Amino acid sequence: MHEDKEKATSSSGIDGSSGSINAMDVFGDEKDHDIQYKTLSWQFVSLLMIAEIVSNGMLSLPNAMAVVGIVPALILTVFLGIFGLFTAKLLIDFKVNHPEVHNMGDAGYILFGPIGREILSAGTIVFAIAATGSEILSGQQALSTLSNNGLCAMYLVLIFSVATFLLSLPRTLGRLSWLGLVSVALIALCGLLTMIGAGVNPVPNRTVQAVAPTNFYEAFLAITSPTFAYAGHFMFFILISEMRRPEDAMKAAWCLQGLATIFYAVFSVVVYVCLGRNVLSPALLSLPPVWAKIAFGVGLGNFLVAGALYSHTAAKLVFIRFFRHTPHIYSHTLRGWSVWTVLCFISVAIAFVLAIAVPIFSFLIGIIAAVFASWYTYGLAGFFWLHDAYHLGDGLSTIGKRWTGTLLAILTIVAGAFICIAGTYVSIKLIVDAYASGIVGKPFTC
Repeated sequence: MHEDKEKATSSSGIDGSSGSINAMDVFGDEKDHDIQYKTLSWQFVSLLMIAEIVSNGMLSLPNAMAVVGIVPALILTVFLGIFGLFTAKLLIDFKVNHPEVHNMGDAGYILFGPIGREILSAGTIVFAIAATGSEILSGQQALSTLSNNGLCAMYLVLIFSVATFLLSLPRTLGRLSWLGLVSVALIALCGLLTMIGAGVNPVPNRTVQAVAPTNFYEAFLAITSPTFAYAGHFMFFILISEMRRPEDAMKAAWCLQGLATIFYAVFSVVVYVCLGRNVLSPALLSLPPVWAKIAFGVGLGNFLVAGALYSHTAAKLVFIRFFRHTPHIYSHTLRGWSVWTVLCFISVAIAFVLAIAVPIFSFLIGIIAAVFASWYTYGLAGFFWLHDAYHLGDGLSTIGKRWTGTLLAILTIVAGAFICIAGTYVSIKLIVDAYASGIVGKPFTC
């Protein structure tokens, strides 16, 4: 009965073909293929997860702590780390139950049909490209700091974009796995150097508060930093699809969430305590120039790898959608490589244009994260659990008997909806305030 119900959930096929071919792993049997995707171990998947999640997002955490205080910020950081681990478990279970799922669009098809596939696919692409643009801006900021603003920022964005494009070109994530190791080492060293720099150059007469008085707008604006510092689940299906043993993915999730939570907590407390309530975002800008240059120089490699992973994700989703179960996926065909190269170029090119042509892009990222990351990282996990409990169990009977899981799934959906609505409101108000205060710049300027 269990097998019949599982087959029923995939009977129509996520690419429109018959259920039999889609009941297989998304890449199938690769032993005779020229290009083999399923090469990643859980250790390297954890490194790639850390490389793309623990990136420039952590640099805003001390500023968020300055708004709400040490105690609320620490509680939130730890809670969101545990919550992110829980939703990762639900996502991984869904992937193991549905090996044909390659990305959020595929999951959307199973949950909500063709419309769900298009919405979640488009959302993944938009979020990945926006994240690429965020990393490109961080790279430009690092290069500007290192060069003492010796070159027009627009040219630095272009330089970093070209490097990001070149690094995103390998067709398989296995080709990028060792860069994940380098990236994790660099961002960890960047954080360590930032803490050392703050420790040896503390701000005199600084104000440090255990709990800071604030209003809802400022509090939730600060909350968005730790909330979206864990926002990398939208890549998990793609990463797990290229694992040798997808059932080991939870080991990678434990590694990611454990290290990220501890690192975020220590980093934000040390930097905030040393620099006080006026610490900037990113925190590196509050360091003396020499320390800022050293930290930015080290973190530059992580920004590059993270940007390449994000653009690779956007390109990979579209590429698999075009060529799933065709020789262009598995063989070195001219069409396959041409389309792949163009997709990587378009992903980075759009991110580049957004970074230099949209003056409010840094604010726009907040809206995109609120709309999409709130669901990909948190809310959708509840739907994953409810779907499989119903279709792979005994329908509503299983939903009722497993009331603890049902309650947690519903609360997860509600939490995702709250983060989405409140985060969008706060981000829009931030844009309105930015225009009112005249701090919005002009496009295509240095």
